Amino acid sequence: MQHVVEAKGFAIPLVGLGTWMLRGRECARLVEQAIRLGYRHIDTAQMYDNEAAVGEGVRASGKRAEVMVTTKVQPTLLAPHDLERSVKESLVRLRLDVIDLLLIHWPNPRVPLSETLGAMAKMKRAGYVRALGVSNFTVALLDEASKVSPEPLVCNQVECHPFLDQSKVIAACRRLGMAVVAYSPVARGSAKGDTVLERIGKAHGKSAAQVSLRFLVQQGIAVIPRTSRIERLEENLALFDFELTPAEMTEIAKLGGRNGRIVDWSWSPNWD
Repeated sequence: MQHVVEAKGFAIPLVGLGTWMLRGRECARLVEQAIRLGYRHIDTAQMYDNEAAVGEGVRASGKRAEVMVTTKVQPTLLAPHDLERSVKESLVRLRLDVIDLLLIHWPNPRVPLSETLGAMAKMKRAGYVRALGVSNFTVALLDEASKVSPEPLVCNQVECHPFLDQSKVIAACRRLGMAVVAYSPVARGSAKGDTVLERIGKAHGKSAAQVSLRFLVQQGIAVIPRTSRIERLEENLALFDFELTPAEMTEIAKLGGRNGRIVDWSWSPNWD
């Protein structure tokens, strides 16, 4: 059974594979293996320089029609002409019929959002893309985007894990009818060794990383953990045979703070 979160009529599988830092044959092999194990959500980006390998893995799985593939437009290509060209180039690299979900990877204050989202809507209407969304958007940017986008925006992909309080952004997404997709959902391995997560994991016969992922999917947040290990692929998918108690959910939520952020670049927006 596929576990999904729905936003504006578009279904996003709750567990996906993040492919940042994966390259070449290894990337293609992992993507193919993930799909064979049951993954139906694969995440890539122009900035990852691995769209060709991701597409190869998807095609090799023989299950293209069942898999949602996300790619993201890099912030230097958000002007309409650049965006339209780059989306066509992404499709050529992926060698797929359509991009299922296209996101703005990072906001770029030098390009008006209305122009970028207008160009993305054009690509959707022309059949290059099935659904549109954003990534790394703050509450203010989400409000602006939802006002100016000619087409529905189905998600905001953001860093989200037990050590980072993202309650403001999550609340804004819910208010706007958008799904939340969590990248770095095990805080790049920091979940392992956390005493609270380890203790709760033991009670359920699960790892701290699985508890971290379950904490998010139990809130209806999709997760895209990245791994380069086949055995970890299976572990990251095994989240639906246990449930955290309300007390455990509350205890895990208390781990989150403002200073838990891992991904913060010079071009990042002013976070909430």
